[in-house]
Amino acid sequence: MVRRFKEILANNELCRVFQCGRIYAPPIIDLFALAGGYHGFWFDQEHCGLTYKEVESAALAARANGLDCIVRMAPTGYSQATQNLEAGVGGLMAARIESAAHAEEFVSWVKFAPRGSRGMNTSGRDANFTHLAQLEFAEKANREHFVAIQIETLGALRDIDAITANDAVDLVFVGPADLSQALGIQGQRNHAKVWEALEEVAKACKKYGKHWGIVPVDAAFADRCYDLGCRMITFGNDINVFKAGITATKQAYASRFA
Repeated sequence: MVRRFKEILANNELCRVFQCGRIYAPPIIDLFALAGGYHGFWFDQEHCGLTYKEVESAALAARANGLDCIVRMAPTGYSQATQNLEAGVGGLMAARIESAAHAEEFVSWVKFAPRGSRGMNTSGRDANFTHLAQLEFAEKANREHFVAIQIETLGALRDIDAITANDAVDLVFVGPADLSQALGIQGQRNHAKVWEALEEVAKACKKYGKHWGIVPVDAAFADRCYDLGCRMITFGNDINVFKAGITATKQAYASRFA
């Protein structure tokens, strides 16, 4: 049984996720799931250009392993948003949002009328391939699909209060790498300016009863974010765990690599 991100966050539990996309194949999802402890993952379409069929297979692998999943995508058009949802993922995360108005535009792509303007089609997985009637589908999708907005630009940071106040936004997700770039401190993800920004995010989330997530720099960074109220933390991705595995293998056979 899949525990949805919404349910986990509503209970103020730590939602443990991983990221996948660069070297995606269904066994990657299986391997993370078999390791235990993860609630789901986010699929990176922004940087990896994943196809509809890849998203569809990832969503299927997630359901088979009792995991929830969302797709991070660039906010480039409503059709890609609805295609991802129809492929069967639990929701979407918008990258490179520039303002509260920009965030609302993305929300409108995810939600059906009267909340949004998503195009209606009941032949996708999220409508159980026409097994859900149109009205039932619209109400269910509007209620259940997860919406996350990334905070990684100065415009989004400036509008953090309004973005977090948006009734359809379930989570704000901080990208510390891009945020450091926007703040003029390229690569300094532990800089005081980054932490000041994270405190602003945490303050807005507390004000509106919302949650926030992050890709941590390291364990100490993750602990500090958790103490600030962060409840969705990304513990690894396909590339860094593969790299760590190669490093560990070489260390195990160090004498043969001398």
